[in-house]
Amino acid sequence: MPAGLHPVRAERHQLDQIARAGADLFEIGLAHHDAGLDGPVIQAAYHRALNRGHVLTRALRAVEHAAGLRPTVVMTYWDPVSRYGPEHLARLLAEAGAVGAMVVDLPDDQAERWQAAAQDANLSTPRLVPRHLTDTGLATVTAGASGWLYAPASTAPTGYRGPLDFPALADFTTRLRTASPLPVVSGVGISAPALAERVAPLVDAVVIGTPVVRTLMTAPERAPATTAAFAQALNPYATTETRA
Repeated sequence: MPAGLHPVRAERHQLDQIARAGADLFEIGLAHHDAGLDGPVIQAAYHRALNRGHVLTRALRAVEHAAGLRPTVVMTYWDPVSRYGPEHLARLLAEAGAVGAMVVDLPDDQAERWQAAAQDANLSTPRLVPRHLTDTGLATVTAGASGWLYAPASTAPTGYRGPLDFPALADFTTRLRTASPLPVVSGVGISAPALAERVAPLVDAVVIGTPVVRTLMTAPERAPATTAAFAQALNPYATTETRA
């Protein structure tokens, strides 16, 4: 959920409603002008948030409220981390109540600094793991991760609405479990509850982003129903870690 998409009071109400609808964890996006790994829906949401201004302040307010409802993780790109300063941003996110922060495009040469800053602030550092990595690359990425590993269900940008290659995802999650004991989470391309139901047995948690953001952009009052549809599809697999 991109922070700053709606006025503060409306955003807090949306978080309350989405939590009640079945979300077990919140991923709050820090708006960025060049969200290259995201598709048009989330990019448009970020641009709307950027136009509202006060991006970091709004993100911290969203995290603070969300963290009072469910465990909350921040999703960001490296550029904002670099501009605000890794140590400063990690401290602010932790003080707001975040349990972790995932830098989706974390540069290899900045990974050690970011991980140290996050560790000092008591933040987990989940890592987005591209499917094309070699075993050596997997070992490098997973060695610095904490919390969980994020295995995209699709290699396309967020918001992809086509078919998923389930055998390829199963093979990839097996590689991740061989490389690391961390839980494996999947998102990206899980565009319908039926797809979420098929992904769930392969992973420890399922992340639903664009379908909820799309409704927040066009018909915010429907966001709880969208969340509930995914949560219900995942219910047979639900633990404290696995739902919408």
